[in-house]
Amino acid sequence: MNDLTCIIIGGGHTGLAALKKIQETTRDMANGRRIRFVLFDKQPGHVRKVMLFRPAAGGEEIMVPWTHYFSEGVEFVQGSVTSVDSGEKRIRYTDTQGNEARIRYDLLVVAVGSIVRRPDPDLGGIALTDPQAAADIRERWRANLRKAAEETNPNPEERKRLMTIAVAGAGISGIETSAELALAMQMEAAALGLNSSDTSVYLLNTQERLFPEGPEKVGRKLDQTLSECGVTVLHNRKAIREEAGVVTLNNGDCLAVGLCIWTIGLIPNPVLRGMGLPLTPNGQVLVDECYRVQGVPGVYSIGDCARIVDPRTGKADLMTCRVGGNQALRLGKIVKADLEGCPAPVHQSMMDAFGIGLGQNRGLLWARKWGLDIIITGKLAWKLKNVAWDWASMLR
Repeated sequence: MNDLTCIIIGGGHTGLAALKKIQETTRDMANGRRIRFVLFDKQPGHVRKVMLFRPAAGGEEIMVPWTHYFSEGVEFVQGSVTSVDSGEKRIRYTDTQGNEARIRYDLLVVAVGSIVRRPDPDLGGIALTDPQAAADIRERWRANLRKAAEETNPNPEERKRLMTIAVAGAGISGIETSAELALAMQMEAAALGLNSSDTSVYLLNTQERLFPEGPEKVGRKLDQTLSECGVTVLHNRKAIREEAGVVTLNNGDCLAVGLCIWTIGLIPNPVLRGMGLPLTPNGQVLVDECYRVQGVPGVYSIGDCARIVDPRTGKADLMTCRVGGNQALRLGKIVKADLEGCPAPVHQSMMDAFGIGLGQNRGLLWARKWGLDIIITGKLAWKLKNVAWDWASMLR
């Protein structure tokens, strides 16, 4: 009996989890068919995307070599998949040299995830989109602090501007970015002989409070902890543009800043629109309750790039790596059931739970179970969040 080829498109947190779980569940299949796994990704390593704020603040490396993950029977191809031919069961891709090629599949998992939403370039600032943008952000704020320290006859207003950052977008990414930057800037300022209390980070929140996904008391706790870190949260404020060191807000106010960072959410990976798969209007892959792509045999999709709905509640999963990991766990069982011709498990949403890192030894975890709010803060929450980050990248 012929061996099978399983292709996984996307080496992010969800794609890696899917690879691991399908390997585990199909390893001892009774029919004796071996599965060859091929992972496609355009990056030279796994990027820990949920930690982009780390290199922006402290220069931490967040790319893990593919060799850390691969075992016998797994191949890696660096390239960009451009289309899926479901009739011939082939994908078309472009390699790093720009050459086009095709490869046949028996099973295909689309896990290309999401990308950070980019503002119009004319709006100024830097969007925290990838490791290079993070490195650029770190160089910018550090150069600003050096310039502030080197001024022999400093203009107080200009020095204050150089020591100020605005973070536009107060989702979890914006919250974590602002906290880490505030603490990193204070340390750098002190090392340069500046007054660390003169550094400022403004977090611009378009809504009335932080963390609308949870109860109001969690939003208040986040406000308090961010204030302790040195972050000023401005609610009901939207950045309109940054130009020449001035951020204009929706209420007409202006902030003088050395840097504006955009953290304005995620959108499904635009590469999906060229693949030939059925999509929702906002660009997510249409799948059934078993993650099978509608009308495309042998193709599955999970993670941020797929619209996955709990059939019991009608509730769609959010775009988070924790949710993607849960989907990957079930996908392994689904693939095995489909190969053996057995009934497959259907999707079930996880309980509401979120973890937020707030700088060294600070964090907040919230979960709702049995109608009760469970909140953990401080060093324990920070340690648990780091465990979660490592688990998402399979480093534990």
